[in-house]
Amino acid sequence: MENTRTLDAGELDELISAGGLAEVGTTLSTLPAGDIAALLDRLPHKSRGIAFRLLAKDLAVEVFDDLSAGSQRRLIDDLGTAEVAAAFDHLDPDDRAELLDELPAGVAKSLIQQLTPAERDMTAVVLGYPRGSVGRRMSPEFVHAREDESAGDALARVRERGHAAETIYTVPVLDGARSLCGVVSLRDLLLADPADTVRDLMNKPMFAHAEDDAETTAQRCVDRGILAMPVVDNDSRLVGVLTIDDAVEVVEQARDTDEARAGAREPLRDPYLLSSILSITRARIVWLFVLAVSAILTVNVLEIFEGTLEQRVALALFIPLLTGIGGNTGSQAATTVTRALATDEVAPRDVARVAAKEVRVGLTMGALLGLAGFTVAALVYGLDIGVVIGLTILSVCTLAATVGGVMPLIAKSIRVDPAVFSTPFISTFCDATGLLVYFSIAKAVLGI
Repeated sequence: MENTRTLDAGELDELISAGGLAEVGTTLSTLPAGDIAALLDRLPHKSRGIAFRLLAKDLAVEVFDDLSAGSQRRLIDDLGTAEVAAAFDHLDPDDRAELLDELPAGVAKSLIQQLTPAERDMTAVVLGYPRGSVGRRMSPEFVHAREDESAGDALARVRERGHAAETIYTVPVLDGARSLCGVVSLRDLLLADPADTVRDLMNKPMFAHAEDDAETTAQRCVDRGILAMPVVDNDSRLVGVLTIDDAVEVVEQARDTDEARAGAREPLRDPYLLSSILSITRARIVWLFVLAVSAILTVNVLEIFEGTLEQRVALALFIPLLTGIGGNTGSQAATTVTRALATDEVAPRDVARVAAKEVRVGLTMGALLGLAGFTVAALVYGLDIGVVIGLTILSVCTLAATVGGVMPLIAKSIRVDPAVFSTPFISTFCDATGLLVYFSIAKAVLGI
């Protein structure tokens, strides 16, 4: 059997630059669409456009569908709307809406105008819901069954209309008023007697409202392994379905954003090596300004207690230890609660329960770490310094754990992304308050 050599993105770029387009076209034609999409993601824009042009029309449509919305936007920038119009037309309405959000208004309008009236109408349905809602990520292309029809009739409809549906493995069931009343699996329809009534086969539906938060709904869909979650409007009429693959994509995008913000930056729209210096700087600089301003609080606290430090210079030696413990404790709590929020383990209404739990966790950790800090400090710097360090660690751990645990819940309740309360932000907050606690305890214990 002949082995076909697979190129990586660097080799592909070099081959295109050297004019070896025939070899590039031959190699790409042997690869799955997903692998080609991954290669295009890592190519510079000039080579990316050339590589896409070398694909056969049907393969190009598949590859375009496998690209992320950001990659599709970059490809349109490289080629123009005319060369990707066919691929755009073959996208599902929800994927089309996601791409349109990435594009300038003029480009988006041009692409929409090239759609067929039917595709334009379905795209308009999705675009009619707010950004961030599950209605924006659902597919309006579905096949349904009626509760009063037979399994045979329902299967006939699936065969007739299933080729245009996003999924057929979970079939929503509608009543006479076209309201969602259940779901039935394709397996049950196939195995049932054709004369059986759909009403006897259907199960209670787990559904979402079109204006529900997309991330929360997608997480629920993923956690419960729902292949297709029906989406209804305010009158309980079925308007679309959220498929498991789209739900996974929403969850992954939210996770990437949360991880970026936890590291005090915004997520990059393009792959790192293809991102400009300006875009990387813009993703980081705003957060650095915010953290710099908040860090001034720490400087002000040190200035207030400058006299205390002058009297007992040894106190200054423990500042990095105490601020580090406080910041890390707060970050651990915030990360844990943010994750619990994302998986629906807690909600903003649980703020009192979370605070009570984190107080106890903080006290437990503070007691253990404080005992260790007291022992070391007392042996080296005397009993009084040991007491100050031990009490401070106990207090700082309790305060940091409580604040870190409560902040994401407060953010969620005021409709702010919990990830905005990122690890560096909480660390800076805990630095300032931790120093206040430290010097207050030092003044009380040492009498200075």
